[in-house]
Amino acid sequence: MESFISQSFLFHDINSVLFTHPFCAFAFINSTSYQLQINSSNEQPFSNFTNILKLKNPSITTLLSILVGKSESTTFSLMINHTSNRKSFIESSVKTARLYGFHGLDLFGVVPRNITNMTSLGNFLDEWRAEVASESRNSGKTQLLLTMLAQSMPIVNSVSYPIDSTKKNLDWVNIIAYDYYVPTVDSFTGVHAALYGPLSRTNTDDGIKEWLHRAFSADKLVLGLPYHGFAWTLVKSGDNDIGSPASGPAVTIDGSMGFKSIKSFIQNYGYGVESVYNSTYVVNFCKIGSIWINFDDVEAIKAKVSYAKAKGLLGYNAFQLSNDDNWVLSKAGKMVISL
Repeated sequence: MESFISQSFLFHDINSVLFTHPFCAFAFINSTSYQLQINSSNEQPFSNFTNILKLKNPSITTLLSILVGKSESTTFSLMINHTSNRKSFIESSVKTARLYGFHGLDLFGVVPRNITNMTSLGNFLDEWRAEVASESRNSGKTQLLLTMLAQSMPIVNSVSYPIDSTKKNLDWVNIIAYDYYVPTVDSFTGVHAALYGPLSRTNTDDGIKEWLHRAFSADKLVLGLPYHGFAWTLVKSGDNDIGSPASGPAVTIDGSMGFKSIKSFIQNYGYGVESVYNSTYVVNFCKIGSIWINFDDVEAIKAKVSYAKAKGLLGYNAFQLSNDDNWVLSKAGKMVISL
């Protein structure tokens, strides 16, 4: 099992025996030099990350995750589209990973925005893998792992990821199998991490099938599991269905809630309030007055990990650990893998 761990989480508190490949988040690309950069406030915790997690699990493999999506997408685009910028990033990323004791590097949030960018991404991945292989030969150390976090569909707005280069150069791809519907965008209650979607292709199963249809190897795909959910404000408090009209987020500014916060929110309302598991979509729902929340509880996590096993996927990835509640979701996933 893989897991994303933000710098705000106390690494000493992590039950690392539950995980195989923790990702330390985030490093950045310097917008001037295009070298890999770790913020000064994170240098000490990042340098201790691997050693701390190995205390409980000596066989653990750690990766450094580099934020390249959303606010960082322009810098990433400028990096991959220029040979000299690619060289600066690639060489510095390998040196940084070794210096801080990581076993691999991850690109977090690559989105296929246009064909030019994706062609450049393919070239970048070729060069990144070549540098990693060369460094390994020269140092005598095991090659660094290279991974990427990608969208649930391999094609976004008619633009595809460079499938051949991705398959050849990356050890695996983590699939974002969540955030399909969010209350800041969608004016109706939506299932943000549906495994199946009887009425829509916006679901994880269709995304995985599309990756496989484009000849991407199942054993290089990792299923993303959200340790968060979303809360909507219903227009009519009597509604309780998927697709019910909503006026926007509830509980938090954007409606996002970590699993731990959701469980606490439900418990605070006392007797009679509980979440309901929906096996059709493989998600959990909870309605409290005009608040409608959907998220993954233990039942959904177990079903999705079972799905990943049945499909022959490499594994599953949890985003993110700080949202778990006493490790119940992580333990549920590991239990299924162990069967």
